[in-house]
Amino acid sequence: MIEVRNLAFSYPRKSILRDVSFVVSPGEVVSVVGANGVGKTTLLKILATLAVPDSGTVMMDGTDALSHPLRYRRQIGYLPEKVSLYDDMTVKHYLHYRAKLKGEPSKRVRRRVSEAAELCQIVPYLSESIRTLSAGLCKRVALADALLLRPRVLLLDDFLSGLDQGMRETAGAILSNAAAFSSVIVTGHEIEDFSRWTTRFLVLRGGIVSSSVDATGLEPQTLRDRLDMAMKGGN
Repeated sequence: MIEVRNLAFSYPRKSILRDVSFVVSPGEVVSVVGANGVGKTTLLKILATLAVPDSGTVMMDGTDALSHPLRYRRQIGYLPEKVSLYDDMTVKHYLHYRAKLKGEPSKRVRRRVSEAAELCQIVPYLSESIRTLSAGLCKRVALADALLLRPRVLLLDDFLSGLDQGMRETAGAILSNAAAFSSVIVTGHEIEDFSRWTTRFLVLRGGIVSSSVDATGLEPQTLRDRLDMAMKGGN
């Protein structure tokens, strides 16, 4: 479980987040939505310990992200919007390298890579050079990287950007399976796609989480209407 309390973050001349609070439980797939520039990417960077908040706390199963960053980071998987892979490596070589870089003992690396590759449906491409892969497959390799250590929290920024519909459906299936061991937090604008596998939507507006919408059992149009209203400031 990840618990966020009263997060605030400002750039020199602009306040982005002023009082963000929410909890994501194990097994949840939560989508953070909102207008461009509202702070979705900044929020995920804070959760990934790549940005330091002005105030507030991030706790995961009792571990404070700011007080114990190394312990915290080992329990998260983070996929930024723009991912740089090593084009001269094969997929297998890259994932082995990344697992070792993250501190995984050598005797467990092969199993970790195998599990992540199977989960992300990239086993047939393990011997392929990364430079030969499509953008969609590269994103799945990057997701496998984020999932290597079976993190307790998985953070995905603008995850579906640039993927065609087939790849989006595959991505949704992967995240649904990842929720078996992770709390999943994604950001983006693809509400219709998110609605197929998201359990809850958080609407970020005016520096706070202004609404939490349970997506379970809602018709897509009803869900879209509720989210549109929430993003515009309605009740």
